[in-house]
Amino acid sequence: MNTSLFELFKIGIGPSSSHTVGPMRAALGFARSLETSGVLSRTARVAVDLYGSLALTGIGHGTDRAVLLGLLGEAPDSVDPAAIEPQLARLRDAESLNLLGRCAIRFDEPKDLLFRRDQMYPDPNVVTHPNGMRFTAFDTGGNTLSEQVFFSIGGGFIVSAEEFDPGRIAVPTRAVPFSFRSAAELLRLAETEHISIAEIVLANEIALLADPGIYRPAPAEGAPLDTKADRVSASILTLWRTMQGSIERGLATEGILPGGLHVRRRAPRLAARLSATTSSDPLAPMDWVTVYAMAVNEENAAGGRVVTAPTNGAAGVIPAIAQYYLRFVETADTPGLLRFFLTAAAIGILYKENASISGAEVGCQGEVGVACSMAAGGLVAALGGTNAQIEHAAEIAMEHNLGMTCDPIGGLVQIPCIERNGMGAVKAINAARLALADTDTHKLSLDQVIETMYRTGLDMQSRYKETSLAGLALNVIEC
Repeated sequence: MNTSLFELFKIGIGPSSSHTVGPMRAALGFARSLETSGVLSRTARVAVDLYGSLALTGIGHGTDRAVLLGLLGEAPDSVDPAAIEPQLARLRDAESLNLLGRCAIRFDEPKDLLFRRDQMYPDPNVVTHPNGMRFTAFDTGGNTLSEQVFFSIGGGFIVSAEEFDPGRIAVPTRAVPFSFRSAAELLRLAETEHISIAEIVLANEIALLADPGIYRPAPAEGAPLDTKADRVSASILTLWRTMQGSIERGLATEGILPGGLHVRRRAPRLAARLSATTSSDPLAPMDWVTVYAMAVNEENAAGGRVVTAPTNGAAGVIPAIAQYYLRFVETADTPGLLRFFLTAAAIGILYKENASISGAEVGCQGEVGVACSMAAGGLVAALGGTNAQIEHAAEIAMEHNLGMTCDPIGGLVQIPCIERNGMGAVKAINAARLALADTDTHKLSLDQVIETMYRTGLDMQSRYKETSLAGLALNVIEC
């Protein structure tokens, strides 16, 4: 395990982790590198080139806005969503960009921020990741001061061209007490140590507290911080409160989502209808799960504050299941909620390090499919299931998401993305219940399904991987 829970679950803004959060982080990193290398004051122009999926669906995903905000010095976890439009309006009106808020340069957006829709990769001779971007800084004479290529590999993660591994994404080597690279290894560790998967992840996160490169959200005021475990738990609960805020805003905010499709927010009306229902419908909890997931993803589509779980496009599944657990499970408690997040993180880490969580690389099976798998395993842990049942639930959930394409209409994270989160959340509950009820061994392992998902994604035509060139994105417009 080389990925932290707090790298998998990151506070950011919508509508996309790979197309909004990742590019914003890359732009901010580039601007900061100009400062650390001593060339910020000499920079007279910055050019940004976007390739592949970033170019084809970047407008709908807000990639242009994200890049500009990053160059201005904004970070996804701290930017005020309400201040974004005024900042961008001032920049565009003045045709001037204040790098890191300190170095003003001329910026002609149509010339300096280019969507290379006819080119899949920054280097046309090298097959890399379809979410590529190039940043170049020039002096007053047009000489290149700095050039960097980044890839947004899903979930808000970025790597430089030097760090990129075309086979698997290289991950840093970190010293943790329980390192694992497969589900089989994770289960063996848990059996040998006589501990749960959640306890393994907690021990690793405690060890990673000393890593300054991992950002953890601040604990709530008054949260117990007596031990290192308390510190980790308090930060997880801060993530959960952020997710709850996304649910609450999504349930309360009506109107039309931005982007031109004129999609109306449905979560408030659906929630009101459910609240007004007096009958004892046994399926009402499942309806609420769907509404919770849709509320989060409508908030994401509007550019609001969400938590990648493991991506923005799939950000509704995990919070919907957590809310389901707390509201509809009589034995629910905070320790169970923490088990849910710790266990879900272990599953997400396996996908992240052995396959992909990027819709542009493997389709939506790597986003909603992975979120569904994480939520199913996490729910089993919250309900007191065994490590084997956790692995089984995660396997079931992904098995029935294999091959799911990423074909957003108009390049917007709206149709089919919002409903797809609701369906993924319901499917996670089904997978968890099936795993808890089935005491027999299962034929397919989680490791086999993760590998199958990755190979399926590689075989999938690029038209079906977040390019809006096929599937619903094409056929709905044609009809």
